[in-house]
Amino acid sequence: MPSPATVIRSRLPGGRDAGLLLSARVLMSAQRALVGVIVPIYLARRGFSATELGVLFSVIAIVAALMSTAIGLAADRIGRRVFVVSVPLLAAGAGLVFALSDVTAVLFLAAALGSFGRGAGAGGGQIGPYQPAEQALLAEKVGSESDRNRLFGFIASASAVGGLVGSALAITPLTSPTGPGVGAATYRPVFLAAAALALLASLCALPVREQPANPGPAPPPAPGSRRRLTGRRRAQRPARLSTRSRTLIYRLALTNGVNGAAVGLFGPFITYWLYRRYGAGPVAIGTLYTIANLVTIATNQLAAPIAGRHGTVRTVVVVRILQALALPLLALMPSLATAGALYTARLVVQRIGLALRQSFVMGAAPPSERARVAALSQLPTQAISAVSPTLSGYLFDEVSLAAPFVIAGVLQLANALLFQYFFGRPAAGESAARPRSGDVAEGDEHEQGDEDAAHSEKPDPFGQRLPTPQQPGAEPDQNEFVERGGEIGNPG
Repeated sequence: MPSPATVIRSRLPGGRDAGLLLSARVLMSAQRALVGVIVPIYLARRGFSATELGVLFSVIAIVAALMSTAIGLAADRIGRRVFVVSVPLLAAGAGLVFALSDVTAVLFLAAALGSFGRGAGAGGGQIGPYQPAEQALLAEKVGSESDRNRLFGFIASASAVGGLVGSALAITPLTSPTGPGVGAATYRPVFLAAAALALLASLCALPVREQPANPGPAPPPAPGSRRRLTGRRRAQRPARLSTRSRTLIYRLALTNGVNGAAVGLFGPFITYWLYRRYGAGPVAIGTLYTIANLVTIATNQLAAPIAGRHGTVRTVVVVRILQALALPLLALMPSLATAGALYTARLVVQRIGLALRQSFVMGAAPPSERARVAALSQLPTQAISAVSPTLSGYLFDEVSLAAPFVIAGVLQLANALLFQYFFGRPAAGESAARPRSGDVAEGDEHEQGDEDAAHSEKPDPFGQRLPTPQQPGAEPDQNEFVERGGEIGNPG
């Protein structure tokens, strides 16, 4: 009789390797959730103002954006697993620094390198700057759109489980302040536990198998050139991004930039806002996040069936509108209980949309370019969300505790409308997932034949046959990756 673990792996899209990556995701989400509860309160108790916290969150976001872009560009060439294994070790190191030092400059440096303390509420689905490599590694484990949507639904569930573990740890005596005053020893057990979670996440990803990187064939060296050295260097260079990927990335910039501005205004400050608005401490906030993650675990698997019935684009647009409307209302809630209920409801729809958007873009990007597309598509979000926390901190200090939520709600509503504009309508009956004939940039010729063959033999990334100029009357499905572009999955 097969063991329960064997049964689970056989039913999980992607099998054993996907299971290991999901386990690592649980552990890193737990680590992020735990420090997301403790670090803002710890620093606020040390006397940090909202503006100073905003500066710290901005520094963390800038470093994470640079690391994420570098990882995405490198992962398609040298491999993705190496980053999924090594980057969590930086978070483990940051936990040790917070446990042993109370020097502000040292804490800033450790937080920046380890993406330590810039939370996003109850988990937030974020694991750090290696996420482009993780997404690409997961996407290569499955073939069909339905399996990919299911797998990315499991990713959202893994984030919720990790968030549940982290927020549950925040309720335990682990988070009880120790010693007089506020210093490194005050929350030392929490920071040591966070370091251990990150280390375990790295160890979980270590046995994952990876397909060899395929940078494409090297061009033949010119006669008389230094054949061995030049040929080796050319062979190691990743192929230039295809027209398909470049077009996709260009069209992501606007939607992701608007959403990044919104997320940066409220996401890193959820814990701080609950602390300031309602006087909630680690136990109360941890309890709220635990309940929220329990609810989202039960609802994350709704993403694929809802998208299958109503269409990926329509589902994403509707949930983003609901998220936008909830933000100003959240700021007006009179008690922690009512704020917690609305926050939990918003988190449910946010997680559904997150899974679908990540799956959406991984299906649209060529397999050999997925990590680069993920990283470059996230860059506008990361760049703008790196600036937003500083503004948000100023608004908290000088305007009101509600102002950042109102502005973020307006921006997310604009993001939903842009998403519909870019995805929801056909343009000249073509799809941005496929370059137009003859529209092949230098360096793309080696893969154009493969792309055309693939499109002639199978549906587009969302399971629909695309209308062609020979079918002017064809009515596109909402799921189609239409001419006006796409959006990488991002938090918020």
